[in-house]
Amino acid sequence: MNSVHKPPSNSTLGVSSILGHEVCESYLLFPGETALGDALRTFLYFLGLAYCFIGLSAITERFFRSMENVVKQTREVVEIDPHTNSTVVRREKVWNYTIADITLLAFGTSFPQISLATIDALKNLGDLYAGGLGPGTLVGSAAFDLFPIHAVCVMVPKAGELKKISDLGVWIVELFWSFWAYFWLYIILKVWTPDIVTLWEALLTVLQFGVLLVHAYAQDKRWPYLSLPLTRGERPEDWVPEEATSYKHVDNVDDEHSGIIQIDENYERGIVDIFSIHSGSRRGPMYHNVPASDLAESSNELHALSLWKEQFVDALMLESAQTKKLGNIYVRALQMLWRLLLAPWRVMFALVPPCQIAHGWIAFVCCLTFISGIAYVVTKLTDLISCVTGINAYVIAFTALASGTSWPDLVASKIAAERQTTADSAIANITCSNSVNIYVGIGVPWLIDTAYNFIAYREPLRIQNAAGLSFSLIVFFATSVGCISVLVLRRLTLGAELGGPKPWAWLTSIFFMLLWVIFVTLSSLKVSGII
Repeated sequence: MNSVHKPPSNSTLGVSSILGHEVCESYLLFPGETALGDALRTFLYFLGLAYCFIGLSAITERFFRSMENVVKQTREVVEIDPHTNSTVVRREKVWNYTIADITLLAFGTSFPQISLATIDALKNLGDLYAGGLGPGTLVGSAAFDLFPIHAVCVMVPKAGELKKISDLGVWIVELFWSFWAYFWLYIILKVWTPDIVTLWEALLTVLQFGVLLVHAYAQDKRWPYLSLPLTRGERPEDWVPEEATSYKHVDNVDDEHSGIIQIDENYERGIVDIFSIHSGSRRGPMYHNVPASDLAESSNELHALSLWKEQFVDALMLESAQTKKLGNIYVRALQMLWRLLLAPWRVMFALVPPCQIAHGWIAFVCCLTFISGIAYVVTKLTDLISCVTGINAYVIAFTALASGTSWPDLVASKIAAERQTTADSAIANITCSNSVNIYVGIGVPWLIDTAYNFIAYREPLRIQNAAGLSFSLIVFFATSVGCISVLVLRRLTLGAELGGPKPWAWLTSIFFMLLWVIFVTLSSLKVSGII
């Protein structure tokens, strides 16, 4: 029992002292790894980590397509016309766009970090000291979301094109809860119960995600007393321009890039857009690129089997129709090499059922399962890298893990900045993901550990490097003020948060990247004990 109360030591990472030289005795696949030199082991483990991030990007594309089908789901609404007294039947989207941004979009893009943190918590179950990978990755991911992703989104619009937030009220609510999440984390770690987390603190952390949902929905609906008195900006008829999504069927299209799968010469479907939920006209016609029903509703098993078969066929092909049309043989060779590198992931992910089945929910769950599996391998590799090199796990979490697992956030925000005529979803994904990181990504793992420790030992959860994590939060607050101030300044001077003249866009982007470098550098130096 006494060993449970001791903080993690080098022995827990498989490090032993041999003739005065520390050798990492842990391994990933076979014991013979320990005979390799530290430099070679470090290189191989980092190579494996990079390959896991490539796999994460591959499954994220399929995950987005499943989420697109979930979001576009509609329901039939029957109303009586007060003038003609006739029955009017219309279809409306099931998901409220604000709730979809916070739940499906933000939660989905943050799921790699959430999975990693939860797996890290389960690995440390029964230990009174929390693991460092989860919190470190989530705080580092918040910085990556706020700075590099904003830097990319600012540059996405064409030269001179401006994209602004149309609903400032919803953005302010989401921004408030995003900042409060990290302020709340600091209160837990340094004010109420320094260096420990209690069961009630973990429970309150998780419950605040529900409060965020209610407050954001209230602001979207402009509920009295619960919403800011800010009028919503003008919304276009279609938030996603038709020319950006109106594609025709192309033979043998590469599944990984277009999302269109060929079934036969008579079967044709358009691309479903993840942001098609943002329709300015709630009673208007649905987007032409959204099918009226999925395969579950049509009960067409032949189409379902054909789609699934096509996924495996495409996964095994080294050349797509687009690659074959390329005139440059070297470019074709590079494309084939890249598809060969992705082949193991593509074959594995072909097991995910087509996203046209059951409104995409089955594919949605299967993708999350694969993401969790990759996150588990990532945690193992990170432990080994820390074990072999002696680098603090928090430093790896702030840098490599935060950047790699935040790739889905970057993809989602970039797509939104490109396809939408406003900046709402591109920026909302950033602020909402940061909220989800704390309320769910840290709250749920801590709730698991604190509940177990309370039942088993009647003890709270201790945070081994709470001082370093708290310092990172302070740096994050300071740099965040600079980021938000620049966005506000751009709104006041240019009239929009994203785009504008290229020199100003470049200057803004460079400034955001500089803030990220400052955060990573200071945080890494602090948790390493250098400052």
